[in-house]
Amino acid sequence: MNPVIETLLKHRSIRRYKDKEVEDEKLDLIVKAAQASSNWCNGQHVSIIAIRDKESKEKIAKWSLNQSFINTCPVFLVFCADFYRTSVAFEKNGRDAKDYIEQLDTLFVGAHDVGIAIQSAIIAAESMGLGAVCIGGILIPLIGLCIGYPDDDPGIKPRLDKKAIFFEGKYDTTHIREEIDKYDEVYRNYINNRSSKSRDINWSNKMSEYYLNEIKGGNCVYDQDYELLKQQGFIKIDKK
Repeated sequence: MNPVIETLLKHRSIRRYKDKEVEDEKLDLIVKAAQASSNWCNGQHVSIIAIRDKESKEKIAKWSLNQSFINTCPVFLVFCADFYRTSVAFEKNGRDAKDYIEQLDTLFVGAHDVGIAIQSAIIAAESMGLGAVCIGGILIPLIGLCIGYPDDDPGIKPRLDKKAIFFEGKYDTTHIREEIDKYDEVYRNYINNRSSKSRDINWSNKMSEYYLNEIKGGNCVYDQDYELLKQQGFIKIDKK
């Protein structure tokens, strides 16, 4: 049995922790693992905020039904479904993101991406001898998984720099635009290097185009989501 499978099969939720700080090197690898996770259209709609100070952790524990192990863990990671970078991608291309991002589907996309990312973070942490437990969450059947033997090697897509998705203590958009500018160039080079045809496309352009293509003629392709949730029993009232 390979080490990855062994780590997965040995998973358990840890709620008691030693009085020992998590090394920055290990935390950095956890963030990188989360960021490398599968995500919708390479939109990378997940941000992570590291909470280390005692006062902030105590407040979070209180808001989370007084789960005391939040107080005692060395670092508490808050995983956020984050569409701010997508709005910047719209802005860079002279577009307003409001009508495209404020859709029910973004709730699903954000929930999916966060769920996948946090699982990768847990696996990475456990592979380095750390323990973890998730806080909060509602389970509904949303994610499918295709499995088979690969017949192609598309290469590894570059990711946004850590400074664009990871923050200490509080969320900070100060350098987001700068980091997206840099990433747009990296992504353009990646696209052109994997194809024999030169294409003038970057990440922010690609992301804004995805959303534009989903709303055509004033009709959103995800308008049926509301009725689907109502049919499944998640919503009880009619859409107004």
